[in-house]
Amino acid sequence: MRCLETMKVTEILRLRDMELNLRDIASAVGCSKTTVGEILTRCKNCGLTYEEAVKLSSKRINELIYPDSFGRKQSKDEPDWESIYTRLTSSRRINLLYIWEQEYRNDNPDGYSYSYFCAKFNEWKDSTGKKVVLPQEREPGKELFIDWIGDTLPCVTDYDTGVVHEAHFFVTTLGDSSYPFVEAFPDETQINWNQAHIDAFEWYGGLPKILKPDNCKTAVIHTNLYDPEINHSYRDLARHYQLAIIPTRVRKPRDKATVESGVGWLETWLLEWLKGKIYYSFTALNHDIKDRLLELVERPFQHRPGSRISNFLELDKPALRPLPKDQYEYYETLQIKSVPNNYHVQCDTFYYSVPYSLYKKTVTIHAYAKKIEIFDDKGDRVAIHVRRFSGRKYVTDEQHMPTNHRAVREFNKYDGAHYRYRASNIGQYVLRFVDTLLKSVEFEEQAYKSCMAVVNFSKQYGNIKVDNACKKALSLNSVNYTTLKNILKNNQDKKPVNVDQSDADTPTPNHENLRIGEWE
Repeated sequence: MRCLETMKVTEILRLRDMELNLRDIASAVGCSKTTVGEILTRCKNCGLTYEEAVKLSSKRINELIYPDSFGRKQSKDEPDWESIYTRLTSSRRINLLYIWEQEYRNDNPDGYSYSYFCAKFNEWKDSTGKKVVLPQEREPGKELFIDWIGDTLPCVTDYDTGVVHEAHFFVTTLGDSSYPFVEAFPDETQINWNQAHIDAFEWYGGLPKILKPDNCKTAVIHTNLYDPEINHSYRDLARHYQLAIIPTRVRKPRDKATVESGVGWLETWLLEWLKGKIYYSFTALNHDIKDRLLELVERPFQHRPGSRISNFLELDKPALRPLPKDQYEYYETLQIKSVPNNYHVQCDTFYYSVPYSLYKKTVTIHAYAKKIEIFDDKGDRVAIHVRRFSGRKYVTDEQHMPTNHRAVREFNKYDGAHYRYRASNIGQYVLRFVDTLLKSVEFEEQAYKSCMAVVNFSKQYGNIKVDNACKKALSLNSVNYTTLKNILKNNQDKKPVNVDQSDADTPTPNHENLRIGEWE
């Protein structure tokens, strides 16, 4: 700043003692309000009062107020602290050590050491008010502060493939209570950003007046101090809920101090608690997150009475506006020109079924954050699925399958326990027959088709006839599908046969296909 005449400095001190405000003083002495404030600050720092100023010479007053210009000259040239401060705040990649080492010491090899350089810089910040903080008093229920937690956590495992997915954590804090909401997502895309807001409003049970997001692309397309361009999709959500979006200033963390503090608190008490845990879906992960949050908000504040939940219920909750009747739903649209012959359409890396009759026809996908809806060319919804982010790539509704495909799918779901259970419902000898079939092969899956044929014979011949036929086959020590089929077809089950627990040891009878003595 330019140096004022000592007469004006003295007049500023006199008018201040008369308790005039800065604007009136500035008008009286003919300078700006900022200059008046700077002069008063300098006088305060050096302890200069009006009573003392009238006794001092102009030279001494200048030495006290403008030590850099009129005081004792420095033995070393002072760096341009203002430009250094500007560089530090304009880029995250620049730090004070880099400036000292790569710029200051190159031009001033005999200049300040790094420790003294830092001390002088901090002294300059103190003297210019760069470190002072404006107190922020939050109005209950007015502002919702929004951010992503910087740290991700590899805690969601694909049950089928074993692939581990990173969880990204969306976090908000509300109004005066800093009451938090957290939800995990597989990524930080627009659709998840919007859905997280919808879920947060439901969590709080009401609406604030203002959203205060960070300057991420899902919130702000182009950052600008005076007129930032809001993301169009985000703006539509705000219009639906009648909210104002006021992004925080770039690189001004104090604008969202509550959420920054909340993020640090949650990184300790939530993310550390989640470390080492394994989940097989984001649904399960978010269920545990909400349970954990309900515990954490009960913890008392350290520097104020009550807790987050008590202050939320007392201050913020009553100030929230009610939720609208209809929930906002954001989705992305994808048109499939021709349904492939496997009647599954792709969205991201997963495939969702549609009725097989739509083969070669056009369908439209509405991809929400948590569900997939599919419409035919007439606009009728033909399918709805839970959106998949892990697990099997194909998501199939059995009602969409043709009959023969459904039968194959049904068959593939059965195991040995299933066939033993069905056989036991037909008869004791059918159970023994099926059990023998399953034990006769190295891998029991090899016998599943034969077991299905055995239990299905009851539909054609009845339970009693099949049970007797199995009894006959067991007596012949010929437990296989062909023998049972022939017994049933030729009604050989009617011939009485005595079978007991030692039937399995009965030697095979001689017949024309038996090579007697070959293995002796």
